[in-house]
Amino acid sequence: MHPAGEPQLIITDDDEDDYYLAKSAFEKAGLRQAPLWVKDGQELLDLLKRDPGTRLVILDLNMPGMDGREALESIKAEPALKHIPIIVMTTSDSQEDVCRSYRQGVCSYIRKPIGFEEFVKAALVIKKYWLELVELPRPGNA
Repeated sequence: MHPAGEPQLIITDDDEDDYYLAKSAFEKAGLRQAPLWVKDGQELLDLLKRDPGTRLVILDLNMPGMDGREALESIKAEPALKHIPIIVMTTSDSQEDVCRSYRQGVCSYIRKPIGFEEFVKAALVIKKYWLELVELPRPGNA
């Protein structure tokens, strides 16, 4: 859990530069704890199965190995995990990806911002809504 009682943010992205851009943007947006980083869908699934406490996941769709589409399908098929809010943040503007993601249970679909300032704007909105406004289930209650 986040030190202030907020859920831990997990960023799933195979691109290290994208992770550090997101991490820096969330820090600038006031996130107190650095987001966890996992590099593919399998690593995300393994982490969530080991510790299914309430989290917020930002998921890229396009990764080698188990991609975000497969990870999303696996997470939403697991009763102990399907409550976890997932935001897809990807470069894909494919309507097929958008529709499929929502059918599979994502909470939001966001095109990856271009440039640091745009990423900070997105991070501020995500932080405000998902980590301050929304009531998420407490671990053990989901």
